[in-house]
Amino acid sequence: MAFASSGDLAIYYDTFGSSSDPAVLLVSGLGSQCIGYQDEYCAMIAAHGYHVIRYDNRDVGLSSRCDQVELRAQSGSGPPDSGPAPYTLSDMARDGLAVLDELGIERAHVSGASMGGMIAQTMAIEHSERLRTLTSVMSTTGDPDVGQSTPEAQHLLLAPPPSDLEGFVALQLQAARTWGSPDYFDSVRMRSEAVKAFERTPEPAGFGRQLKAIRLSGSRSEALASLDVPTLVIHGSADTLIASSGGERTAEVIPNSRFVLIEGMGHDRPPEFWSQLIGLQASHFEGN
Repeated sequence: MAFASSGDLAIYYDTFGSSSDPAVLLVSGLGSQCIGYQDEYCAMIAAHGYHVIRYDNRDVGLSSRCDQVELRAQSGSGPPDSGPAPYTLSDMARDGLAVLDELGIERAHVSGASMGGMIAQTMAIEHSERLRTLTSVMSTTGDPDVGQSTPEAQHLLLAPPPSDLEGFVALQLQAARTWGSPDYFDSVRMRSEAVKAFERTPEPAGFGRQLKAIRLSGSRSEALASLDVPTLVIHGSADTLIASSGGERTAEVIPNSRFVLIEGMGHDRPPEFWSQLIGLQASHFEGN
């Protein structure tokens, strides 16, 4: 197993394709492990001539848990009644860059989904020299008037995480029905992926800290408006966890960005959309 050091944290990563090809860094969403970017998905990107890197964010998967080390956010803390913020999206962005540093990669195409899109945006804002391109998928700017969840999705997102396998699988299936692509619900595939995720790391405690990092990081719109990074924004029309207005706002504020709305896609990445998603990104990467 491979790890990069980010301060006191160990960040797990793995790779696909040739290290001599241009790098693509995939950033995962809230509570999601890097295996959410399935092996086959990563291999399909690599087949276009790219060195694909996926990694576990801090507090999830095989990366360090932040209740095991003493941390103080480097980018501020929350309001007095919220308790201290152990870290922010800026700190999480540096974790991804630590992976690139470990691999000796100066610049990469960075693609993030959901919270991963927020982290990727933060990388572009604070470390633009490290990005060849930015791709923000099913994400938002942090503005409170866009990208909001439906009440049902919000309630489910904040539900206490089960500590047993069957409870975890049941919650994942319920989530897929609530905010996934409605025409592509596959209980067999989703159950298999949920079991794999639970068996890899059954500890969900970092979810709340990641959620706090999102909430404390605020709006990025003003900073995004000054970006000079080739940007592709992708969103699904059926997303009920982060409404497509979040993606639309992202594209509106980033100069010269491109927005693509994928009809029928929810807040997930079922195999039926892989060719379209990867094709869009490969075209975006080309020449940058």
